[in-house]
Amino acid sequence: MLTLDNAQARRIFLDRHALSDAPVGEAKGAALYQLIHALGFVQIDSINTVARAHDLILFSRRQRYRPKALRTLYERDKALFEHWTHDAAVIPMEFYPYWELRRRRDAERLRARWREGRREGFERRFQDVLDRIAAEGPLSSSDVGRDEDRGSGGWWDWHPSKTALEYLWRSGALCVVGRDGFKKRYDLTERVIARDLHDPEAHIDTAAIIDWCCDQALARLGFATHGEIAAFWAHVTPAEARDWCARGLAAGTLEQVGITGADGSVRLAYARPGLDRDPAIDKAPPGRLRVLSPFDPALRDRNRAERLFGFTYRIEVFVPEAQRTFGYYVFPIFEADRIVGRVDMKAFRDEDVLRVRAVWPEGRTRWGSGRQRSFEAELDRLCRLAGVGRVDFEDGWLRPSAQHYL
Repeated sequence: MLTLDNAQARRIFLDRHALSDAPVGEAKGAALYQLIHALGFVQIDSINTVARAHDLILFSRRQRYRPKALRTLYERDKALFEHWTHDAAVIPMEFYPYWELRRRRDAERLRARWREGRREGFERRFQDVLDRIAAEGPLSSSDVGRDEDRGSGGWWDWHPSKTALEYLWRSGALCVVGRDGFKKRYDLTERVIARDLHDPEAHIDTAAIIDWCCDQALARLGFATHGEIAAFWAHVTPAEARDWCARGLAAGTLEQVGITGADGSVRLAYARPGLDRDPAIDKAPPGRLRVLSPFDPALRDRNRAERLFGFTYRIEVFVPEAQRTFGYYVFPIFEADRIVGRVDMKAFRDEDVLRVRAVWPEGRTRWGSGRQRSFEAELDRLCRLAGVGRVDFEDGWLRPSAQHYL
């Protein structure tokens, strides 16, 4: 059985996540679309301490990227659609047919869940919401249900018409066509999705969707357990992914490989035959230092990041401030094929400054003058994305190793 050492495994994994090349090159139009296609999707998130997650994910791979390029690709060119994987994401439009299984399953699952967890009456609002959008064009949640009681403003305290909009989007009758600020605008699916991608009378066989989901997930991971394959798009169940892997082993289209973790332990995974001949296995990533989003696709599976990189990370947004180990929104710092630290920083746009509160080196990483210069150069580049003009370091910003706190 092929066993990859840890360096080889990291190189394959980083290649599949578009982190094994320098972050240079065109970052709009067709080039940006190809990057998103290679990743599979880009998670959308509203937190903007420095930049929104989707913008930082793309910026870390193409530092000429600016948010306008994604809006153009999504809202004007209709090259992307928005739906869910493990969370809300923008996805290449050509993948839309393969979300049929997700839409069908969401229709059943969410109706049952939201009857108990949302305000009563959202199902009675379906037709009214559809009729209004048909007559008036794209609408947001503030345009509907104006006579309905509004909640406290919590994320899930939706009025019934807002819940109806979300359900109709998740189940396929509506599409999100853009955002005002971070508020979604919804339109009828038949006015958004081309007929060759969305024919209400044509259905893709469930088995074909499962095959596509598993195949395309593995292509973007390089190697994976059946659970990681299932979690990539979050459409298929672990049992369905396990069965797909078993069929692949029997047919010879998959093989099991050993993947050596950062701690030296070996874990079994599935891969396409010939992984040891993949050019990426000997391709050393550039030494350039980059700041990654906490929701970067290479790190969003925290357990896998810990196995491959020895990086123990939990986002503390929902942890009370007094109980946080590091900070509200702490960014991993990536260099070559290693995570060398984490930084707590925030852009204060009214003061035109990116303020660095703390940096924790990772493990035995030495934070010398050379690494500091590389870090400052990256922060200068990041200022352009954040929309500020300078960087300030607070007193006592360089902290002991992160492992001291874990």
